[in-house]
Amino acid sequence: HVQLVESGGGSATVGGSLRLTCEASGNTSRLRYMGWFRQAPGKEREGVAAILRAEGDADCADSVKGRFTISRDSAKRRVWLTMNSLKPEDTAMYYCAATRAYGGDWSNAGRYDYWGQGTQVTVS
Repeated sequence: HVQLVESGGGSATVGGSLRLTCEASGNTSRLRYMGWFRQAPGKEREGVAAILRAEGDADCADSVKGRFTISRDSAKRRVWLTMNSLKPEDTAMYYCAATRAYGGDWSNAGRYDYWGQGTQVTVS
């Protein structure tokens, strides 16, 4: 089993920055993708960014491209989401997710096997 724990959320001003951290523990050896999703009140959960644990290849949503960066540590158990130039529309609960699946649409939440409890990001 895999556990994911997020940290680093909070409040930021427009144009500010935050960095979210996701720590994976347990049997992580078969995990392929780790990603970040967000969900604002009344909206569907959307993929923000994801990274291949082994190769380090990453992708992100068009809405955050150029502002958010996903990265991982050398042990491949920690993933960061660095968020710059924050906008009010970035306000949401942010979730870390991980999947053993390889290939396909990284932004499809249904592909992910494990989820963290979420961390709130508020931009005003």
